[in-house]
Amino acid sequence: MNEITSRFLPQEDAQRHELHNEVHARPSARVRLPALIVYVAVLNDGISREQEWAHLRRLPGHEDLSLESLQGNFLRLRCDHFTLKWERHTEFTRYSIVQALPAHADWGAVLPELASHVATGTDWLRGLPGQTIAAIHLGMLQADMSVPDLIPTAQAWLGEGAVLASRMGNTTEGVPHSCILTHFRIGADGFERMLVLAPEDTSEARAGRVSQRLLEMETYRLMALRGLPVAKNLSSMLSAAESQLADITGLLERKGESDQALLDLLVSLAARIERATAEHGFRFSATRAYDTLVSQRLAELRERPISGTQTLGEFMQRRLSPAMATVQATEKRLASLAERVSRTSALLRTRVDIATEAQNQVLLEKLTRGQELQLRLQVTVEGLSMAAISYYVVSLLLYAFKGMKAYGVPIHPEIAVALLLPLVLWSVWRSRQKIHEKLNQPDA
Repeated sequence: MNEITSRFLPQEDAQRHELHNEVHARPSARVRLPALIVYVAVLNDGISREQEWAHLRRLPGHEDLSLESLQGNFLRLRCDHFTLKWERHTEFTRYSIVQALPAHADWGAVLPELASHVATGTDWLRGLPGQTIAAIHLGMLQADMSVPDLIPTAQAWLGEGAVLASRMGNTTEGVPHSCILTHFRIGADGFERMLVLAPEDTSEARAGRVSQRLLEMETYRLMALRGLPVAKNLSSMLSAAESQLADITGLLERKGESDQALLDLLVSLAARIERATAEHGFRFSATRAYDTLVSQRLAELRERPISGTQTLGEFMQRRLSPAMATVQATEKRLASLAERVSRTSALLRTRVDIATEAQNQVLLEKLTRGQELQLRLQVTVEGLSMAAISYYVVSLLLYAFKGMKAYGVPIHPEIAVALLLPLVLWSVWRSRQKIHEKLNQPDA
């Protein structure tokens, strides 16, 4: 492909085909009615791709399955009388087994037993690597959606629980193309049950799209709800942290503690908040993403109500929305608390800066006074040094005049020194002035 396009286009980016084909990465299955879809989603934290590959190779006829075929995170395997679709996501892996509907589970059956009729065998299904997060038996039947006993018959097939039902989509004639019924309850076998009724002329592609939207919607709903226990567990910690922050702010206002003690309290509180953010930030972000996907899948169903029952969208609005609001409120509360801790830290830092400035001012004043004293002492020392130098010069002159008198020069040493004393003093003083002038000259 690269050799062909290089004749007409610049060099391709290494990820061009991968990004382009992402839109085709997870095609929906083609489902021939009547059918049973056995769907299991497992959390894959700590589960490697190699473990899932080894388990897929246990399927009959796929012993030679290569690991490279799992690199695209999507794989459809055809087996005798059923197909299996494997999809690996960031947090979970999905297995969808599409098989013929058992004869005893047709429309009108009363709570048909399905778990033991999985085409892969119960041992293979039970051995899936990971922890189950969603398990669904989706029956897709050909039946008349306008029968008067629709809900009671569906209730018998699904089992105990209030039935949620809606007609889905619009055909060119303006009528729904199928009907979904469920009660969102986990049965004794560990599976939820969903029932889709569609007319005989329903295409395999449409049935596949409907099943994919329903299964994804339920999986994303459960994944979105994983943020709710986290939010509830954080509630008590956030309340305690908010109370502690209020106490610290009060101490800061009343100056009831030393700056170091307040700083230690704030650092401990900030560390606790940052740790909670680091541990649960991804969970909150993932919850928002999954909730958005649930809304998208519900919108794609284009539900129309059935008299006397709730639609799936209405049920989600009543049950899922409060949970998502709780998670969102906790996330905002955590972010707000971190911001408030930051503001309190800024206040403490301002107080410390002001105190430091005052200390620096006092220290500067002490240094200034010390310099003034040092200058005075220096002037005094210079005065004394002038007297000493003058005395030394006069002594030298006196010795010189005495020597001259000894050689016969008619001179009186004491009188000569007395006459020269003013000149000596002036000379010493002038020398000192020149030295000061030289020191005070700016650098060239």
